[in-house]
Amino acid sequence: MSRPDERLEKTGTAKRCEECLVPRSLSRRTVLKSALAVGVSLQFVGRATSAAEDLRQVRPQVGDLFVVSLGDHQGQLVTLQDLQLGGPPVIAYPVDPSTQTPRDGSRLNRVLLVRLSENELSEQTRMSAAEGIVGYSAICPHTGCDVVGWKGDTQYFVCPCHFSTFDPKDRARVVSGPAPRSLAVLPLRLVDGKVTVAGPFSGRVGVEQK
Repeated sequence: MSRPDERLEKTGTAKRCEECLVPRSLSRRTVLKSALAVGVSLQFVGRATSAAEDLRQVRPQVGDLFVVSLGDHQGQLVTLQDLQLGGPPVIAYPVDPSTQTPRDGSRLNRVLLVRLSENELSEQTRMSAAEGIVGYSAICPHTGCDVVGWKGDTQYFVCPCHFSTFDPKDRARVVSGPAPRSLAVLPLRLVDGKVTVAGPFSGRVGVEQK
C-alpha cells in the first residue's frame, strides 16, 4: 500500500504536469496563429508585387504622365521645359499617375516626345498632338532597335541600326531606309501644363511577329 505522502507526491506531480500542458498548448496555438498571419502577409506582399509588375508591363494608359527613360535625368518627370521647340526629342516611359509606377517593364513602352511648330505638322498629326508636342513609339519596326538618332536640320528621327528615318511632322512616316512602316503614334494632351497620354498607340508597336 502506498504511503499518504507518496499519494500526495503523485497527485501533486500529476497536477503540475497538467498545469504544464496549458502553457504548452497556448504556445502551440500562438505559434500556429503567428504562422497563419505570416502566410497571409506573404500572400498580400506577393499580390502587391504582382500588381506592381503588371503596372510596369501594361501599355500606356489614358492620363499617364511621362518620365525620362535615359541619361542623367532618368526617372524625372518630363516637363514642358524639357521639350525644346524644334527638338531634340526626349525618350520617355509613361508613368501611372496614382502610384507613380513607371511602365518600364517593357521596351515597347518607350516613347519619343518632341515639340515642333504646329504649323509644320500635317493635319492628321495635329489631331494627335498637344500644342505641337507629338509622341511616337521609340522602337523601330524594322528589327526592333531603339530610335535614338535625331537630324536637327530636317527634324527627322533616325534609327542607328540600319538608318531608317521617320518624319515626326507627318505621323512618323518612313522617309528612307528599310523600315516597313511608320512608328506607332501615341496621342497626347496637356493637363495642368503636363504632357499626358490621351489614348492608346495608333498602330502596331515594334517588329511584326511572324
